[in-house]
Amino acid sequence: MATTAAGNETVETGKAGSARAFSGFERMVAWRYLRARRKEAFISVIAGFSFIGIMLGVATLIIVMAVMNGFRTELVSRILGINGHMIVQAVDQPLSDYAGLAERFAAVPGVTMALPLVEGQTLASGREGAGTGALVRGIRPDDLTKLSVVSSNIRSGDMVGFATGQGVLIGSRMAAQLGLSAGDTITLVSPEGDVTPLGVNPRVKSYPVSAIFEIGMSEYDASIIYMPLEEAQLYFNVEGIVQSIELFISDPDAVDELRPQIEEAAGRQIFLTDWRQRNQTFFSALQVERNVMFMILTLIVLVAALNIISGLIMLVKDKSSDIAILRTMGASSRAIMRIFFMTGAAIGIVGTVAGVLLGVLVCLNIESIRQFFSWVSGTVLFDPELYFLSQLPAEMSISETVSVVVMALTLSFIATIFPAWRASRLDPVQALRYE
Repeated sequence: MATTAAGNETVETGKAGSARAFSGFERMVAWRYLRARRKEAFISVIAGFSFIGIMLGVATLIIVMAVMNGFRTELVSRILGINGHMIVQAVDQPLSDYAGLAERFAAVPGVTMALPLVEGQTLASGREGAGTGALVRGIRPDDLTKLSVVSSNIRSGDMVGFATGQGVLIGSRMAAQLGLSAGDTITLVSPEGDVTPLGVNPRVKSYPVSAIFEIGMSEYDASIIYMPLEEAQLYFNVEGIVQSIELFISDPDAVDELRPQIEEAAGRQIFLTDWRQRNQTFFSALQVERNVMFMILTLIVLVAALNIISGLIMLVKDKSSDIAILRTMGASSRAIMRIFFMTGAAIGIVGTVAGVLLGVLVCLNIESIRQFFSWVSGTVLFDPELYFLSQLPAEMSISETVSVVVMALTLSFIATIFPAWRASRLDPVQALRYE
């Protein structure tokens, strides 16, 4: 057994010391190798870049995954908040008995609302602008009140005029585009108008704007007009019938389980679709983009891990004489390997922890950061016209954050194995021959 003095501490090496995993002597040497010294400045710079790379890689992964999760959650909540989870359409005969059907569907356990709807495309015009295409949705006033995503987001006006069957509700972006406010008149032009001896004349009719809503999804705020159901039936020449009945259920993922009960409650042949079928392409594209972004951003952490390898190899080369002396004094090859493993692993652990803290901090203040950079650059970052949402969302997932941490630590630990193994295989005689 050999002993060596390090500062004021006497450390035992050899078999007794190597039997313990990560002994105090090994931690002390690993810590000294991590500290910057003048003659080792270049190695310290590489270690610093490795630390920064891992920190930024982990933080970027957490931020991007949180933003994409928030983006998907916001889109799903808005899409499913304004559109039914299941859509019932007629097959053999029109839905003239829609009131009774809606009551039977609403009585099915798990169904929260059943809304009969009439839909049609129109050209909307106001005081300003050249007009814009709009989707008119005819809905009963009581049903619109239950549709909280609309009724609870009224920006101006009220629903009194809509309840009396006279007014309509329009989105905030449509109102801005047409120069309209609550109380103004909007003119709707439908190509399916009155049949005359000279052909079909477009139907033109004006309605007062009872209220202006803002869902927060630009596509809907710029294109949807809500009209009382009976007025919509008259306007589109479908008196007494509806085109579909939209069903809202408590668990949108349970549409397959409710399908047999809905078909049984209908008591007739119906065509039933759900929100997954209608939005399959859109959500599949979001999932593919999310997976690709994760793979691409993982390369940042991988590059930082490769910097750990290069930094440790240079450190081993620089400390070859120290390693030889430790070996001749009784330190085992495993002890040397653990020393350099701890040196590299410390960079990965500290960088990962710092990256998690940075990522969480940015996610909690993502909208404020977006507004700040928009102010600094003088441009609109995350344009609602392009990304559909008016704010930048971020929703952190504990499982995804843990997977990012595990991935970063795994890459860091793997990166330290080869340099540590090289250090443990160093021949003391060759290292000290020219000293």
